[in-house]
Amino acid sequence: MRDYAEFTLSESDDGSVRTLALKGHLRVFSLGDLDARLRPLDGQFQRIDLSEVTDIDTTGAWLVSSYARDRGIETTGASEQARRLFAALGNMQENEAEPQPRPSLLMRTLGDVGNVMIGWGNGFLQSIAFLGELVAALFTTLRHPSRLRGTALVHHMQYVGINSLWIIGLMSFLIGIVIAQQGAVQLEQFGAEIYTINLTGRLSMRELGILMTSIMVAGRSGSAFAAQIGTMKLTEEVDAMRTIGVSPMEALVVPRVLASMIMMPLLGFYSAVLSIIGGAFISNFALDIPFWTFLQRTQEVVPITDVWIGLIKAPVFALIVALLGCYQGMQVSGNAEEVGTRTTQAVVTAIFTVIVLDAFFAIFFTEIGWK
Repeated sequence: MRDYAEFTLSESDDGSVRTLALKGHLRVFSLGDLDARLRPLDGQFQRIDLSEVTDIDTTGAWLVSSYARDRGIETTGASEQARRLFAALGNMQENEAEPQPRPSLLMRTLGDVGNVMIGWGNGFLQSIAFLGELVAALFTTLRHPSRLRGTALVHHMQYVGINSLWIIGLMSFLIGIVIAQQGAVQLEQFGAEIYTINLTGRLSMRELGILMTSIMVAGRSGSAFAAQIGTMKLTEEVDAMRTIGVSPMEALVVPRVLASMIMMPLLGFYSAVLSIIGGAFISNFALDIPFWTFLQRTQEVVPITDVWIGLIKAPVFALIVALLGCYQGMQVSGNAEEVGTRTTQAVVTAIFTVIVLDAFFAIFFTEIGWK
């Protein structure tokens, strides 16, 4: 049977000091409701006697020391074991540090902006380093063509290009309808509805065809690249490839980047053509411009430089989308939540970068006379 903690209350001979004598085991399994039984005695004794305590642990020592400290009561008769526990508990009583004053809203905002800028700078440098590794891997593949994974290249060409034809075609067709309809509404004020053909043809072939295709590929294929490689990082497949002497850059990144750069010009031209067809379709009903007349007129008003501009921008945008998707996938570590975070970053960063580059391309080609 367990020896539960007990106590007695006694007075000194002169009646000036009342002593609470604890007895038995002061251990976690034997304390029971000792604390509750002592509360009604508050103020009725001035000393705690531990001479009859047979055993004590940290829980018992904490109960006695906190009770005595809070009420300013003296303890006597403590064993060596009890004194060591009291000393250890006393060392643990540290004053809480005063809370630091919270920085002002302006300082917190500037700090957050600074952290974001530092993160962008580090990410940019790491992306450049990743691009350097990709270029080195591409040169290695050119010197040793047998190291190119043809099956993977064809698979990713199908995924990036053929499998996305329907969504890119539908999107482009509807965008062409919107451009022609809204352009016609504005040009009608000047009696220049016929120039809707110029607006739709040149805008689709020069800008929107490749730009919207890049955004769709970033959301569809770029995110897939990040998620696929990120999952492989979590399951340590990438580390296993390095262990057996296979370069992850050559096996995972190069096929995806090459597939994107090969298919993006074709998809961009396909998107521009579907956008022009959409404009011709709505013009046949809203502007009374025959469908085939619209297409024939488009051939006359769209210069060949617009086609070349789209074809020049396509591989650059494809490189950005695929590179960022693979880079973010390679940065995954920790858990599945990191895969989602990196996938989102890949899509957002790719779309932002593509739009910024498109603005630079627009200014550049205008300055060199390709208007």
